[in-house]
Formats: sequence, structure tokens, C-alpha cells
Amino acid sequence: MADPKEGGIVKKGHQEGLKFAVTILEEHGLPLGLLPLADVIEVGFVKTTGYMWISQAKKVEHTFKLIKKQVSYDAEITGYVEKKRIKKLKGVKAKELMLWPPVNDITVEDPPTGKIQFKSLAGITKIFPEEAFAAGQ
Repeated sequence: MADPKEGGIVKKGHQEGLKFAVTILEEHGLPLGLLPLADVIEVGFVKTTGYMWISQAKKVEHTFKLIKKQVSYDAEITGYVEKKRIKKLKGVKAKELMLWPPVNDITVEDPPTGKIQFKSLAGITKIFPEEAFAAGQ
């Protein structure tokens, strides 16, 4: 099986990696605050397949205040980025009651409605206002 990272552009270090991650989100019409990252080691992106990977020094937990939702980001996050969507996402979990189901698909509604949809493998789908995931949230 071919390495999904093959042919990817890689940026190392927190500043360069974070800047690259934001650029990828922006170019694909996704909210810039969707991936609140800390201590980034590496960010990579394969333009031909949309495969993206992010390595952080440690797991990060973030609360999106506008929607009062706690989200956990593993040290390793991977997924396939396309216009207004990240699919086959791994390494992201959203707290639901006492559980942390993995989020595996994020879609910004198109045509734009101002909403963003999160789906988990557990069959849970949640829709939130897109502004909750703006940079700085």
C-alpha cells in the first residue's frame, strides 16, 4: 500500500506548521479556527489526494465557547481535505454527555447557510453555526 504522505508538502515547527494548516483550511473554504493547534511539530498536505496530517507535541483539548462544546485533538490528526469538507478524519473527538465519540467528517454547508456539520462513526450528527469555529474562538 502506498504511503498517503508521498508527494506531500511538509512544513516543520509551530509557526510554519500553523501557518500552513490555516492556509489549507482557508483554500478549502473551512473555518480558520477549526483546528486549534498547540506545539505543532509538522503539518503536511498532498495536493493531488487532499491528504493532510498534523503532528503536535501532545493532545490538545479546546472548548468552543460560543457553542459550549469541548473538543479533543490527538497528537496526530489526519484526514482528507476537499472543498468545504474534511473526510476520513482521525484524531478529533467531541464530548457528548460523558462520551468522546470520534469525529470523522466535517462539512461546511454549500450553498452557504452559515452552518457546519460534524458526523461521528457512532452515527451522531451535530450542526453548529460556522462562526463558532472562526479564528480565535
